[in-house]
Amino acid sequence: MNLKEELSWYAVYTKSRMEKKCAELLSERGIAHYLPLQTTIKQWSDRKKKVTEPFFKSYIFVQINYQTTFLDVLSIYPVVKFVKIGTEITPIRPQIIEAIKLSLSCFDEQELVTIDFKPNEKVKVIAGPLLGNEGFIINKSGNKYFAIHIEQLGAGIALKLPANHLAPL
Repeated sequence: MNLKEELSWYAVYTKSRMEKKCAELLSERGIAHYLPLQTTIKQWSDRKKKVTEPFFKSYIFVQINYQTTFLDVLSIYPVVKFVKIGTEITPIRPQIIEAIKLSLSCFDEQELVTIDFKPNEKVKVIAGPLLGNEGFIINKSGNKYFAIHIEQLGAGIALKLPANHLAPL
């Protein structure tokens, strides 16, 4: 049988502060993964320091054939479970992964926030790496913030976008 393996992205929940170790172990086992990282400046009482930390705390994305690799991923120590929607483990659309990659590479200010979306003005992105995505304005002070709801994580990404990248729907 020469069937090409069907690879899909899944979100995996890890033990707290073990995301980088999990990525290392996934690499050692040859399992494709993506750990979005951001560089921030941390303030201590005596100094400031740039640190690279996971963008989504306790989450990592794996690209696997669910049927053949599911147990291999679960057997890695920092992995707690696959993220479910209701009772099902659902794949994440590749466009969502690409949007995260593009946004982290193209924007200076990202912040993960958990949002209960309120019915504000609905907008569509008309320029930039998130072109074609839709969302809601959550802040209009200076630049507008565009929120993308990622259902698989139950969270949103709030990105600072220039007003000229957005159009009302």
